[in-house]
Amino acid sequence: MRYIFCVLIEKNIRVDMYLSTLFSDFSRSYIQKIIDRWQIKVNWKEINKNIKIKNKDEIYIDIIIEKLELKAENLNLDIVFENHDFIIVNKDAWINTHPVPWENWKSWTLVNALLFHTKDLASIWWIERPWIVHRLDKDTSWLIIVAKNDKTMKELQKIIQERKIEKYYIAVVKWLIKEKSFKIESFIWRHPNDRLKMTTKNPLNWKIAITHWKVLWYIDDKFSVLEIKLETWRTHQIRVHLSSIWYPIIWDKIYWDQKINKEVYQDYWLNRQALHAYKLKFYLYNKDYEFKWELKKDINKIIHIQL
Repeated sequence: MRYIFCVLIEKNIRVDMYLSTLFSDFSRSYIQKIIDRWQIKVNWKEINKNIKIKNKDEIYIDIIIEKLELKAENLNLDIVFENHDFIIVNKDAWINTHPVPWENWKSWTLVNALLFHTKDLASIWWIERPWIVHRLDKDTSWLIIVAKNDKTMKELQKIIQERKIEKYYIAVVKWLIKEKSFKIESFIWRHPNDRLKMTTKNPLNWKIAITHWKVLWYIDDKFSVLEIKLETWRTHQIRVHLSSIWYPIIWDKIYWDQKINKEVYQDYWLNRQALHAYKLKFYLYNKDYEFKWELKKDINKIIHIQL
C-alpha cells in the first residue's frame, strides 16, 4: 500500500505521533519501525523518527504488508447464533479480537477460535481470518458480529454506516446520575498528544459521536447502572462520553482515577471495566434479527440482573 498526501496541521508535531494518530490501525512503534526501514519520506527525503513535520509538508508512505499465518485453536466459544452468513459470539473479557502482525498477537484470540470452529472463511487484507464486523476493548465483554463471507461483510458495513444496527450496553458508572435518560452528542477522535486515548476536546480528524442512555437503578448509593444505546460507533465512545461528564465507567484504566477500583475489587471481585454489549438488533437479507444474551459472571456479581 502506498500513500502520498499533504499535511494539514496548525503546529509542528513529530512525524511518528502524527501518523499513528492519523492511521488508527498502526501503532506508534510500528510507524517508527517502518521509518527505520526508510519506508516513509517527508518532502521526498529519508527521515528519522524524531523529525517534526509542519503544515503543507508532503508525506510518502510505502507499507509492505507481511502475510501472517494464523493457527486454528480449540478455544471455548459462547455462540449465541449462527447461520450461513454470520455468527454472533458472546466474547469474554481479556481476549483479543484478532491478531495484529506488528504486535506479535498470533494466538489465543477470537479469530483463532473462529478458524477452528468454522472452516473456509473469507480473508481480509493480509490476514486469513473471519470478517470481524466491529471491535471493542479487550477487557470488555460483548456480543460481536462475525461475517462468514465477503458479501455479508459488505452488507453489514453498509448498514453500520447507515446507523441501522442498534447496539445496547449495560454499564456501571461512578456516582449517582439524577437524570433518568440523557443524550450526549460531541466530536470525538484521537487525542492529539496520546494515541492511546480518544477525546472530545480538540480531537484530531474529528467525527461526530452520539450516545443515549437511561438509568436502570443504583448500587449501594455509590454507582449507577445504565443501559446505553449507541447511535454512532466510535472507538472508546462510551468511555470518553461518560468520563467527559464526570460519570466514568468503573475500572476504566485510561479515562479516570483508579482509586475506586480497589474498593470495587474488594467488595464485588470485579477487576475489569464494567461494560457489556448485551443486545443487537438489525435487518439483513429481508429478515429482522434481535439477539440478547446474559451478562458474564464477573460483571453480574455487582449488577445482579438477568436480561
